[in-house]
Amino acid sequence: MKKLLFTGAATALVTPMGSDGSLNLEKYKELIEFQIGSGIDALVAVATTGENAVLSGKEHRSLMRCAVEAAAGRVPVICSTGSNDTAYGSDTSKAAEDAGADGLLLVTPYYNKCTQAGLIKHFEKILSNTSLPAIVYNVPSRTGFNISVETYKILSQHPQIVGVKEASGNVAQAAAIIAECKDELAVYSGNDELTVPIMSIGGKGVISVMSNIIPSAMHSICSLCLNNDFAAAKDLAVKYLSLANAMFLEVNPIPVKAAMNMLGFDVGDPRLPLTQLDQKYVPVLCKTLEQCGLSK
Repeated sequence: MKKLLFTGAATALVTPMGSDGSLNLEKYKELIEFQIGSGIDALVAVATTGENAVLSGKEHRSLMRCAVEAAAGRVPVICSTGSNDTAYGSDTSKAAEDAGADGLLLVTPYYNKCTQAGLIKHFEKILSNTSLPAIVYNVPSRTGFNISVETYKILSQHPQIVGVKEASGNVAQAAAIIAECKDELAVYSGNDELTVPIMSIGGKGVISVMSNIIPSAMHSICSLCLNNDFAAAKDLAVKYLSLANAMFLEVNPIPVKAAMNMLGFDVGDPRLPLTQLDQKYVPVLCKTLEQCGLSK
């Protein structure tokens, strides 16, 4: 059995930005303190929620270093370094290792739409440049590419590939991966609302968007699942189901940044081409936060 990078809830951190669109590293450190103080199990830096697609290479590396330094070994820091450019992904993964990251999150190549064989070679090439363990990231709604169960089986045999963030929204696929790969590949939900279903069939946790707001609750949901108290986990998950759905009123991370700003986190707006939350959704988000007992 491979050593797991984490079990439980990992937060896919937002990237806070100033009014001029620059990185707000001091706020980033504050968010990390809030997360760790709230009991989060791991942190994922510079992923989709962290707007990696609109960051320069220099900014990406700066955020990775900041996350590792701020966490100071208290929880694992997993850096998102995947790319549709194998060479860039390889260089960024080496930079994550140099920064002291505990592991990597590697999204499947997007836009290029490689073959399953190309995907395997892509991950192998990136991991040949680093000794870090990696979680692969399957999110077909963004990439237009779905990892097949057969490919998962091959990937699970790579000593550095220890898990998958499965964000296909397909619980049956998650079940097939768990059945086929067993302990060689930990499955983490990539959808907050599917955390309990996936953990009930053997998943090890979630890489979460809404834990930017409710890290303690997400940690508790996962802990209950890991202790086989699925009834209590279900009750807590249902309490926050409307929040999970609200995080996708528009494309992530528009809603989560809007919610965090409403709650006083002051994380700034997303960078273009993402915009502020459409005004028609603002009352919906406000009502959801109120119903969940989160209004400031």
